[in-house]
Amino acid sequence: MYQQVAWIVSIALIALLASAFIYVIRNGSSTGNSAAISASTGRWRSRLLLGLTIIFIPVIGYTLTKMPYVSNAMANVGAIEVQAKGYQWYWEISQTELPVGKLIEFQVTSADVNHGFAIYGPDMKILTQTQAMPGVTNVLRYTFEQPGTYQILCLEYCGMGHHTMMTELHVVAQ
Repeated sequence: MYQQVAWIVSIALIALLASAFIYVIRNGSSTGNSAAISASTGRWRSRLLLGLTIIFIPVIGYTLTKMPYVSNAMANVGAIEVQAKGYQWYWEISQTELPVGKLIEFQVTSADVNHGFAIYGPDMKILTQTQAMPGVTNVLRYTFEQPGTYQILCLEYCGMGHHTMMTELHVVAQ
């Protein structure tokens, strides 16, 4: 949807700019009463500025509410925060028993090297993932829809013990 809106806005602005160029080319060489032209141009500019302001302030206000930062901040209300820190070769998870149907916000980081933090369902299909990097905290939001035992596995080779880097999450009905 945003791509279509961007195309439409771009085409409209290109048409407006082309119209301005055509107007200048047609009327640029004409001479006339400069005092009358200045007064007319001043009124025209004032009205144009007022019209553009009236149009663009609501458009800007609407588009700002659609930015991911605003929607993510509103989505966090009531989220359960879980700290997840990767080490060679294990995960340190602040809470391993989680409720079904609640938004879980994983704060994912690493103490040593890059790790891939992936959550697998009971059927061992990947559900969601993010990177765990030293000095950076990535936020991963997920809502578990079914109770069961979920696996957290490392997706990025992190050394000799990489294949042992797994932890279980227990998702329970309330």
